[in-house]
Amino acid sequence: MTRISTPFTARTTATEILAGVDLTGRRVIVTGGASGIGAETVRALEGAGAEVTVATRRPADGQRALDLSDLGSVRRFVAEWSGPVHAIVANAGIMALPARRTTACGWELQLATNFLGHFALIDGLREHLRQAGGARVVMVSSGAQLRAPFDFDDPHFERRPYDPWAAYAQSKTADVLLAVAVARRWAADGVTANAHEPGYVHTNLQRHVDQATMRAMGAMDDDGNLLTPGYFKTPEQGAATSVLLAASPLLDGVTGRYFSNDNQEAEVVPGGPDATGGVAAWSVDPGAADRLWDLATAACRP
Repeated sequence: MTRISTPFTARTTATEILAGVDLTGRRVIVTGGASGIGAETVRALEGAGAEVTVATRRPADGQRALDLSDLGSVRRFVAEWSGPVHAIVANAGIMALPARRTTACGWELQLATNFLGHFALIDGLREHLRQAGGARVVMVSSGAQLRAPFDFDDPHFERRPYDPWAAYAQSKTADVLLAVAVARRWAADGVTANAHEPGYVHTNLQRHVDQATMRAMGAMDDDGNLLTPGYFKTPEQGAATSVLLAASPLLDGVTGRYFSNDNQEAEVVPGGPDATGGVAAWSVDPGAADRLWDLATAACRP
C-alpha cells in the first residue's frame, strides 16, 4: 500500500491547509475545541464555512457540554443530536495523570477520557455520520503510541504498577486502533477514519507534567518559565493535521491511515523505546482493533 504524501509540511497552519476549500453546509463536532489545538481546529473549519459544534467539559456560550469520562454525559450528547455529522474530530484528552484514577465504571481515567468516551460518542452517532455521506472520523493520537501496546490483560493498571506515561501511551495506541476499527467496519456507510499526531505544542494538555520533565524537554527554564524549543509547533500548526484529515479534499476516500505531524502518512515501524517516528505496528493491528472494539462495546452498554 503506497503511503500518502501531501504538499504540506510540519510548519503548515490549519488555515493554510484549507485555503480555497469551501465547507459551507458541513457540520463538524470537535471535542475539546475550547482551547489549544482544538480551538485552532475550530477556527480554521469555521473560517472555511463549516458549522462547528464545540463539545467540552465546561461549555461557554455556543458550546455543548460533553464530559468524555462520563458515559452518561456522552449518551445525553448523542440523544440530543439531530441531523447529519460530516466529521468528528476526537481532539480532547488528558495526559500523564500523576496518580492512578478511575471512572465510575472502573476504567483508568486517561484511557476512559482519551479513548472510551470518544468510542461512545462516535459509535452513538454512527447513523448521523452515515446520513452525511462521506463523513470522516479523526482521532488525535500522539507519538506516545510508539511506547506501549494496548495491554488487554491489565488495561486499568489493577495489577501492574501505575505509570503516568505508560497509561497515556496506551490510551493513544487505543485511539489509533479505534480509527482502524471504524475504517474496517463502516466502509459501507461511507465513513472514513484516520488518526494522527499533532506534534509538540504548548497547551493545557501539559498541566499534569512535572517541571523536571518539562525542563528535560527544553520546554521550561529553571525558574518555571515556559520555553519554546525549535521542535515545538504553534497551536495553529499543531491543528493542521486535524484539519487535513477532517476536511481536505486531498484525503477524500482515504481511510485507516496514520499521519505524522508533518502532514504525511507515517511509516509502520516496530514500536519500542528506540522508535523515533512512524506508527507502531501494534497501533494499526486489525486483530487488536477488533478486540478493543468488543471491549469498548461491552463497557458502553447502559
